[in-house]
Amino acid sequence: MKLYVVPTPVGNREDITLRALRLLKEVDLIVAEDTRNTGMLLKHLGVSTPMRRYHMHNEHKVVEGLVDEMAGGLSVALVSDAGTPGISDPGFLLVRACLKRGVPVECLPGATAFVPALVASGFPCDRFVFEGFLPLKKGRKTRLIELAESDRTVVLYEAPHRLLRLLDELTGICGPDRKACVAREISKVYEQFHRGTLAELSAYFTDQPPRGELVVLLGARSAKEENQTEA
Repeated sequence: MKLYVVPTPVGNREDITLRALRLLKEVDLIVAEDTRNTGMLLKHLGVSTPMRRYHMHNEHKVVEGLVDEMAGGLSVALVSDAGTPGISDPGFLLVRACLKRGVPVECLPGATAFVPALVASGFPCDRFVFEGFLPLKKGRKTRLIELAESDRTVVLYEAPHRLLRLLDELTGICGPDRKACVAREISKVYEQFHRGTLAELSAYFTDQPPRGELVVLLGARSAKEENQTEA
């Protein structure tokens, strides 16, 4: 009995690890955020292991049943649509429930979108803040103000149709000259990095509406900004 948390490629299917591929073939069951999406990946990889859906809308209902099955000897691999489960994707509840019941949990190292985006952004990556998706309403402005004051690179996930709103909010809090980067479609054919000030990025994406998966990186607050605030 064991739960394996298995990262899957965020774009390029060649990013699957040999260990992940072996475990996906060996386990009794794969629980997936979207069985259609994962099914296409498994077909490409030649994996025929049975699948079951596990996503944010049903995880509270199915988690105890899954843990019961694992406690009874079932080996399960948890995957999300892309990247590492639990990182802005379902997974935490199942991991916690397994540990509470004494079911071993093994998490494989592997793909996640924010790491390559951070490293290739050009911002310092020795110390950073990963925020993931911001709340849409309650507490959003407070969170943004806190992040804007950080002396570390800030990493955010955002949907394409909300990117301009986020850039406008950050501009209002940080000023138009704060450095930022928008990484798009990490590891995919059309991977792109757009680097500049918040004002420059807002102007660019106003003319070129973004598509695909986005990672937004906000540069740390500069000493100049800090001095201006204190003055």
